[in-house]
Amino acid sequence: MTRPYSNDLRERAVSAVLCGDSCRVVAARFDVAVSSVVKWSQRYRETGSVAPGKMGGHRRRILEPHREFIVERINRTPHLTLHRLKDELAARGIRVSHNAVWQFLRREGLSFKKNSVRP
Repeated sequence: MTRPYSNDLRERAVSAVLCGDSCRVVAARFDVAVSSVVKWSQRYRETGSVAPGKMGGHRRRILEPHREFIVERINRTPHLTLHRLKDELAARGIRVSHNAVWQFLRREGLSFKKNSVRP
């Protein structure tokens, strides 16, 4: 993800707009998109600040509350497949994708090695 422009640049651009320059002229002077200058100006008028809003978000980990069940199933049945584990979770009312199960197991450091001879 890209970083937001500095507050210094934002403040200088908004100051130029407040002094009477058009957003197009200011954008050309500071080598930024016209839409950026427009949004910075709007944000300044609405909030009094040109600081960027929060970027990104946080996704809730759906399988975290079911960690004990998953770890116990893997320890009891080491040859369990991801699809089978997904099906068992669905039987308990936890509908998740194959990828969500895989991501959870990777985060937990658990693996599914089907052939103990190969590393």
